[in-house]
Amino acid sequence: MQAARGASLNPSDQPDRADDLPARRRLHPRVLFAAVALVAYALDLASKQWALAELADRDVPVLGDWLTLHLTFNPGAAFSTGTEFTIVFTCLAMVAVVVVLWLSRRLGSTGWALALGILLGGVSGNLTDRIVRQPEPLHGHVVDFLMLPNWPVFNLADVCINIAAGLIILQTFRGVALDGSRETDT
Repeated sequence: MQAARGASLNPSDQPDRADDLPARRRLHPRVLFAAVALVAYALDLASKQWALAELADRDVPVLGDWLTLHLTFNPGAAFSTGTEFTIVFTCLAMVAVVVVLWLSRRLGSTGWALALGILLGGVSGNLTDRIVRQPEPLHGHVVDFLMLPNWPVFNLADVCINIAAGLIILQTFRGVALDGSRETDT
């Protein structure tokens, strides 16, 4: 019966169990994608709640003038551009979430799972602000609190989106497809 399944009856022909451990412990890329997305999303939401509670009436210098925690609400995009188009940013974020979820069905690469998971967590974090925060649903302002000199104030969701962009570029340059296959030179 075992021989019919392709298993050898000779124990010496079986691979060493220690060799099998890494393969068994490795997460499927879709599981990794979901876990990374949930962690990124939870960290973003938690950090924003903390900022709302602790930074409402004060700034906190972290690294001198280089990094300051400063609470602000952003109705637009980076540098508060496009403040009159908040609904457009909300719709674009919704489309991005749907596209990332659709692409995740084909995941077979750990690198892509990390990139898309981080991207989904970041986009979902800012989308949540757009949906539930003041002044009204779908027009909400994003909570930002990380301030660098000569740079717009940002949050962990923004950090996630930028890290994801870097990972996506890296995977593309490496020639790794979503399913884990690699482009070959012809």
